[in-house]
Amino acid sequence: MRSFPGRIFHGWMLASAALVLLFIGLPMLTTLASPTWEVFVETLGDKEVMASVWLSMSTSATAAAIAFVFGTPLAYLLARNEFPGKKVVESLVDLPIMIPHPVVGIALLGLTSPNTAFGQLLQSMGIEIMGTTTGIVAVLVFVGVPFYVNAAKSGMESIPRRLENVSRSLGAGAAATFFRITLPLCWRYMLVGMIMCMARALSEFGAIIIVAYHPMVAPVLMYERFTAYGLQYSQPVAVILILVSMVFFLLLRTLSLPKGKSS
Repeated sequence: MRSFPGRIFHGWMLASAALVLLFIGLPMLTTLASPTWEVFVETLGDKEVMASVWLSMSTSATAAAIAFVFGTPLAYLLARNEFPGKKVVESLVDLPIMIPHPVVGIALLGLTSPNTAFGQLLQSMGIEIMGTTTGIVAVLVFVGVPFYVNAAKSGMESIPRRLENVSRSLGAGAAATFFRITLPLCWRYMLVGMIMCMARALSEFGAIIIVAYHPMVAPVLMYERFTAYGLQYSQPVAVILILVSMVFFLLLRTLSLPKGKSS
């Protein structure tokens, strides 16, 4: 390896990087350039399309907010404690990343079926999962929460324990230490986790068509238009999703950078 020519090494690095960027960029550019301006403007004026995009964004944001509220304590527990079965818990958190998407929908429907005690409890509370916005949010939380928990956990692990110990030694309680020391120091990790959670939720398709084909989120609407009308009417919806995702990511990535730095 010592005699490996430097030019070959750098050439391999640059060529590989270029291929990956082209593999990602070319399909995106092709999609963006495909619809005619008239068709794109017509799509922007389509109330059904705009409603589906808004539903995708709002349910994804709701899922990210739920992941923040309920995932933060789990992330803190995993970051600051060692206990028997911790690896099992971490594996359970990561499981939604690995399992096929339709399995998520089937699993949630099986849990909330009227034939189960939990399903009957939900019905008694007036909560419906099948074919509702509530069901969509439930799916998106399931698939997105691992990204938030893992990001927040990494942020909390990066904070030296001595800072929390000093706070406790000065009389601050566990809650005060968390909100005054831990949270301010790892908020950027948590923000990135929410970005990733929302991005994962925004792209979900397989589980949603099982739990709630209607009301239609944007990926489901795009699929329906592709099967009914082909590329001509599905590509404009894809363009809208790409643009919304890019703007969203650029904005929040910029906010998550340390002060004084720019992307």
